[in-house]
Amino acid sequence: MSDVGGDFLRAGDVDDGLVQEWFEGLMWNPGLTGSVLARLLTVEGLPRPASWITICSLDKEKTAVLAASPQVEHRLWLIENGNADVDVLAAFARDPDPRVRTFYATLAGDFGRRIPAGVVEALAEDSEARVRRRATQWEMPTAVRARLAEDRDAGVRAAALTPELWPCLPASIQERLLDDPEPEVRAALAKMFPDEPKGQLESPPTETRIHDRDPAVRRAAAQDPRVPTELALQLSQDPDDAVRLALSMREDLTEAQRSAITYVVPHGYHTPPRWIVERGHEPEVARRAATSEHVLLRRSIAMQQHLPDDVVKRLASDEDFFVKLTLCQHGDKAPHELVVEMYAHWHGLMWSSLRSHPNFAKPGLARYADHPSPRLRHAALDDPDGGQDLVMQLIDDPDVGHWALRDPRLPSGELLRRLALPGSARHAAANPALAPAEMHQLLDLAGVTNPPDPR
Repeated sequence: MSDVGGDFLRAGDVDDGLVQEWFEGLMWNPGLTGSVLARLLTVEGLPRPASWITICSLDKEKTAVLAASPQVEHRLWLIENGNADVDVLAAFARDPDPRVRTFYATLAGDFGRRIPAGVVEALAEDSEARVRRRATQWEMPTAVRARLAEDRDAGVRAAALTPELWPCLPASIQERLLDDPEPEVRAALAKMFPDEPKGQLESPPTETRIHDRDPAVRRAAAQDPRVPTELALQLSQDPDDAVRLALSMREDLTEAQRSAITYVVPHGYHTPPRWIVERGHEPEVARRAATSEHVLLRRSIAMQQHLPDDVVKRLASDEDFFVKLTLCQHGDKAPHELVVEMYAHWHGLMWSSLRSHPNFAKPGLARYADHPSPRLRHAALDDPDGGQDLVMQLIDDPDVGHWALRDPRLPSGELLRRLALPGSARHAAANPALAPAEMHQLLDLAGVTNPPDPR
C-alpha cells in the first residue's frame, strides 16, 4: 500500500470523527502489533475499552504490553481475557496493586488455563488475606495448604481445609483447629465431619414414589433406571406432562411402549436423559437414539460431538429442524450444506456462531453474492476461492459491506481510499491487510505520541 499520508490523507484533513473511527478499527484489527497496541493504550476515550481488552485476540507480545500498562483497569481487564498468555500473567501474582493480585488469584485457572509454577505459592504468601483465601481454590502443594490452615486469618484457615489435607496435618494442628473459636473455621470443619453418617439417604420405596402427590417425586421415579419398567409404566397416564415426558425417554422402553405414551414436547432447551449423556458416544447407543420416533431422543443424541458417520448422515436428513440445528451446533461432522442452511434460517441465540463451524467455509459460497438474504451474501465472503472481484461486488452492500471492508482481499488502493471516508474508515482500519507501518502512520496523523520507553 502507498503512503497513508499521501494524496488521500493529510494532517489538516483529519477530523475527530475520522480519528475515532481509526481508533475503533485498529483496536479490533487481527494484525494489531504490540507496538501499535502500546500507542493505542495512551489514548484517552477509546471506545468500549473494557469489552475490547477482555475479548480481543492476544499473543504473548500483546499480553505483555497490556500487563505493563500503568492503568490498573487495563491489567484487570486483561486477566478476564481467556486468550492471554499465562506465563505473562504470572507476574500479576506479585503486582503492586492488591486489586490486581486479588482478581488474578480469583481467575488464575479459569478458562482451563494452566497456572505456571510458583504462582500459587506466591499468592499463598500474599500480605492480603483475601488473596491468600482465593488462592486456596486451586491445587497447591500440601505443605503450602498446611501453612494456610494455620493462617492468622480465620477465613483463610477455613478455605484451606479439605478432607484430603486433614490426615496430612500433625495432630497438634488438628487439635488447634478443632478448638478454633472462629465461626468460619467451625463451619468448614462441620462440613468435613458432619454429625450425620456419610452417604445418601435411602430413597423411599418405589411404590410410594410413583404414587407420591408431588409431581417432582413422580418425575424422578419415572426416569430412575432402578425403578422396574413395568412399575414405571404405571405413570404413562400421569396427569403431569413432565412426568409422562420423563417416562417416555427411559432407555429400557421399546419404541412401541414409548409411542403409547402421550407426551408433550416442550418449547426451548431440554435436558437430555442421563443414559445419552453418559453413553451417547457409544455407536450402538447413538444409532438407537438417532432412529427413535421420539424427537427429543434424536435431539439429545445430536448434542454429542463425536458421532459415527452413518448417524450424522441420518440426523442431517431428519425431518425436525432442531435435530439438524443441534447437530450443526455441536458436531464437527455436520455437512457443509446443512450448516449453511441452518445459518441462513435460524433466528435464535448464537446463530452467527455457525459461521465458525469447521465445515462452513467452502469453495462455492460466492454463488450467494447476489442472494436476497443478507446472511448468505455475508457467507459469500467466506468462499476461500473468492477474489478481489467478489469483495468489490459487496463493498457497498448496505448489510454486508462493512465485512467486505475488513476483508484482506480488498485491493490496496481501495482500502487506502476508504480510510479517508467517514463511515467506511472504521472498518477499513480493522482490515488485517494494513501493515504495522501503515497503522503507525494513522496514529501519527491522529496526533498520538509514542509511549515512553519502559527501560
